[in-house]
Amino acid sequence: MGVHDAQVYGEKNWGREGFPDSWWWGQAQGFADDDACVAFAGGQVTAGWGHVEVTALAVRLPGGHVVRLGDPATSPVRARISDTVWDLRGHGYGWSIAVRGEAPLGNAHVLPVPLPSEHRNTAGAIEHLAGSVRVVVRRAGRVVWRGVSALAGLEHGGLARAEAELRRRGAPPGAVGAPPHHEAEAPSAE
Repeated sequence: MGVHDAQVYGEKNWGREGFPDSWWWGQAQGFADDDACVAFAGGQVTAGWGHVEVTALAVRLPGGHVVRLGDPATSPVRARISDTVWDLRGHGYGWSIAVRGEAPLGNAHVLPVPLPSEHRNTAGAIEHLAGSVRVVVRRAGRVVWRGVSALAGLEHGGLARAEAELRRRGAPPGAVGAPPHHEAEAPSAE
């Protein structure tokens, strides 16, 4: 099977069972400008007594220029994340980027993550495969690109969060994942 002119994305996991208490990730293509895309990843990291929240954000603009933000000192990215909204704002080097992703919780998969030392998986992330994302990129305060995509992968990870979502959906004890759970709509009063 040949794959030609395809857009792809790949990533590497956090490492040996190194899941932070909370993490987020997103990637979108499918903008009106075919060569534009956005990707971000972040998490709350605890090491010893220290606690820090970090997020990296990259946008490939139409024409190929890539803007990368996420150095806490020179190009910080602030993230407000829930299970249904990903709101990121970053700035540095004369650039600013705003990203807003949205997806209904009922459309999410609950995905397992590996625990290699225990030779098993556990519920780990709430994953949306077709969320929406809006991106605005500015240079020196002037909008240089904005785009909207309905083809965004959006994730909010955390072992406790994923386990709570399984319980909310009524999954049996021991379950490590679940498909989307579309709540029934209330009947209309016509």
